[in-house]
Amino acid sequence: MLTVSGLEAAYGSSRVLFGVELSVGAGEALALLGRNGMGKTTTVRSIMGLLRPTAGSIRFESAEIAGRPSFVVARAGLGLVPEGRQVFPNLTVRENLVATARRGRWRLTDVEALFPVLAERRGAYGNELSGGEQQMLAIGRALLTNPKLLILDEATEGLAPRIRAEIWRVLARLKAEGLAILVIDKNVADLIGLCDRHAILEKGRVAWTGSSTALAAEPALQARYLGV
Repeated sequence: MLTVSGLEAAYGSSRVLFGVELSVGAGEALALLGRNGMGKTTTVRSIMGLLRPTAGSIRFESAEIAGRPSFVVARAGLGLVPEGRQVFPNLTVRENLVATARRGRWRLTDVEALFPVLAERRGAYGNELSGGEQQMLAIGRALLTNPKLLILDEATEGLAPRIRAEIWRVLARLKAEGLAILVIDKNVADLIGLCDRHAILEKGRVAWTGSSTALAAEPALQARYLGV
């Protein structure tokens, strides 16, 4: 479904990505791992059209999307839950959800059933929500674009354990329904439970790829590339 080949990107004269290669198949969940500053968010920004790559190819369902505007990428079927949530603070929960909604499997009632707290808080403004509620809102907003691939940058960062568990439950349900997922997060155990494969970035390059079984079996690898 998504194939990234030889991806390079930079901010001004500072190169960040050096030939990144990864892929996500239909219905598959891929974790993008690595310490802070290794290029994970830059990879996502490049895929979503928020940063123009300096080289390489990004193909989605065989169509080249590298360098295309972000709204074109979104319309192609990629939905983003960005780092920091980035909900609209002066819009209500309902307004946040419907602002970018598109017709498809996911409707407002479906998102409110998935996250009942959003139904309870539908009249609250974005800046009145807790961090966990904002993350649920960001996921719901992305789902209402009816994506074929859902991308989450720091899926559970800074959330309380109960909310983190709820997010992982929802992601497992979405994967079971056949939605492809690309997820960045620091909770390796949860990622191993959710994802089919993992790609570890180290200084802008893919240092390792493998299955959840392989990653779980190599604590030394985790310590080398993911330990603080």
